[in-house]
Amino acid sequence: MKKLQNRNKMLGATIAATVAASAFAIAPVGAQTTTFKDVPSTHPQFDAISLLASQGIISGFPDGTYKPNQSLTRGQAAIIIAKALKLDLTNSKDLTFTDVPKSHPYYASIAALSQAGLLEGKDQTFKINDNITRGEVAKLMALSLQLQPKNTDALPFTDVPADYAPYVKALLDNGITSGTSEKTFSTGQGVTRGQAAAFLVRALQAMTTPTPQPTEPPKEANDNTFELSILHSNDTHARVENAPKRATAIKEQRAKNPNSLLLDAGDVFSGTLYFNEFHGEADLKLMNYMGYDVMTFGNHEFDLGSSQEGHQALADFIKAAEFSFASSNVVFSDDAKFTGLFNDLVSSEPEKGKIYSGIVKEIDGEKVGIFGLTTAETVDISSPGSVKFENYIDEANKAVKAFEELGVNKIIALTHIGYDDTAAVDNDVELAKAVEGIDLIVGGHTHTMLEEPVVIDKNAKGEEKDATLIVQAYQYSDYLGTLDVVFDEEGVVVEYAGELIKLGEYADDPGALELLKPYKEKVQSVQNKEIGVTATSVLENPRVSDEGNTTGASVRKNETPLGNLITDGMLAKAKNYTKNEVIMAIQNGGGIRASIGEGPITVGEVITVLPFGNTLALMDVTGAELKAAFETSVEKYPEESGGFLHVSTGTKVQFDSSKPAKSRVVSISYTDASGKEVQIEDNKTYTIATNAFTAKGGDGYDMFAKAYSEGRVTDLGLSDWENLEEYLKTMKEIKPATENRIVDVAK
Repeated sequence: MKKLQNRNKMLGATIAATVAASAFAIAPVGAQTTTFKDVPSTHPQFDAISLLASQGIISGFPDGTYKPNQSLTRGQAAIIIAKALKLDLTNSKDLTFTDVPKSHPYYASIAALSQAGLLEGKDQTFKINDNITRGEVAKLMALSLQLQPKNTDALPFTDVPADYAPYVKALLDNGITSGTSEKTFSTGQGVTRGQAAAFLVRALQAMTTPTPQPTEPPKEANDNTFELSILHSNDTHARVENAPKRATAIKEQRAKNPNSLLLDAGDVFSGTLYFNEFHGEADLKLMNYMGYDVMTFGNHEFDLGSSQEGHQALADFIKAAEFSFASSNVVFSDDAKFTGLFNDLVSSEPEKGKIYSGIVKEIDGEKVGIFGLTTAETVDISSPGSVKFENYIDEANKAVKAFEELGVNKIIALTHIGYDDTAAVDNDVELAKAVEGIDLIVGGHTHTMLEEPVVIDKNAKGEEKDATLIVQAYQYSDYLGTLDVVFDEEGVVVEYAGELIKLGEYADDPGALELLKPYKEKVQSVQNKEIGVTATSVLENPRVSDEGNTTGASVRKNETPLGNLITDGMLAKAKNYTKNEVIMAIQNGGGIRASIGEGPITVGEVITVLPFGNTLALMDVTGAELKAAFETSVEKYPEESGGFLHVSTGTKVQFDSSKPAKSRVVSISYTDASGKEVQIEDNKTYTIATNAFTAKGGDGYDMFAKAYSEGRVTDLGLSDWENLEEYLKTMKEIKPATENRIVDVAK
């Protein structure tokens, strides 16, 4: 387990000492193996590269190589040092380097090191791709690991400038370098990736060399600590066919850690035919079988509020649950369907099938408090009806106070507000900073893959606080999250270990498979159900490589009738979820995976067209960003590109393929509410609709990734194939056609 500093007891500990104690005392050099095909065991830096790779501090290239003889860049060095120091990458100040935008994958590491005073730029730039020199490496390592010269002897090297001398001396005295010769250090010479690994390991070994200490009496075996294991899921979205594997993993983990809680952070509802047909019943049967302890509500649990039956399916789900629900900021009292189900109190004796503001669980004689939060965005992106949502910070403070009055000092927030979603509304990082007393946040909503816990140990003012750990287990029951923590006698987390278990590698649990069987049979029959719409001819999804494709047309470089239908459906749906004018919808061609045959269209065909379970998102972008996006869309033309963007009706994109890439877009326009064609202007901001994959920067759309990181994206969570089915049902008959929405003027 990784140790956390107790702010009341260990204020004097340094970053470097923490890293040395927790990360590198556990594996000696030479004890690891590496799979890099260009680093055989005979390589001079094999041991160093292997050790750092095993610790996740260095990584190779997609082709399976490490390239140990390639020069290390300044950006690569920043990533390595930030990982070695285990710096918090979530609270970094804004960078002033003009060549490192927030969308850059190295941004967080460079910002964290810059904030710590460990990295400097050059003329307001960082020179991210410049090779780092031996002198720069010496300074970076000496400062990062707080290495000091051990004596006042003069340097033997005659080529070291005065500003680098203290750092080179520190490396020399600690046995990290011996120079390039007896008289030279070669300060300005580049460093290879292999040499950098060897430098770093020797530096960390110097840090971990034990210093003799006075003998202390051994601690008693019982040191009043308490160990707890959390197993967690979120955003499973009716992917019940993955649940039997989750059941197997849960049984395995419980056998290892009997002091455990099984928690779900919401959005069990919506996403597949299982929900369309059974409204959560199949999911609940499997959750009961797995023995969940507590669940909170996601925004999609309220999707049926506008249906004729309202929230009856959710009320039935709650009543039939063999576990309790925690919800602190959701007000159910105005909806009669929840009468008798909700208690706005903290309960030490929670009943199954009931909702509580907070729940106290007793585990091995220790009390653990759990409260729940649901995003306020639910009002805009779901159909809560008369269900209301209170301020999440206020309700979290009330919950913590209530637990503390009951003598509970180990507190878990089970949330569906998003890890780093729009900060102005709600998210886990802001919650951890704003509310004292929360030890663990088990989250959902943003479908974030947190491969290890995120530690928040500073409040909103930047002041140190007891650590809050945040975890989230991606989506769709692809993973089971695990978190093992050790609390001290004051309820402060002092050690932790967490990871995501990939469920695809597990066998199905036989009992869960048997429970799933009748639901699966029904769903398979429904897939063949006709939706009541006929295609007069094939809605093609062409690729250049298709046999008989004589025109060279492709969904990945040309407008297609099917792409038009998908984007038109996205636009129609998105307009119902914002007061802003949604000017267009865009869909990446790589996300359209199959054609629809001539004749009656089936549910299965619709799902096959959009099989990835993507969701609809709203995004605010500038005209300049939109233009840059369409430059990316057509930059490979006439070659295929999965990022080629299809556009909705009323949108016109003209480009000139005879021009160089990134300077091809001639014009972009849309049709406004009055029917007038309007040209996009660089400095104006527009609301568009797209899928969540593209909105997060998929297919290389860095400008969208920037918008997402700045909170300008709202994931509506609406299934793309369901949107398409709903739109197709507005038509009795479909006649495939294109409308010159995307035109190459060079032709």
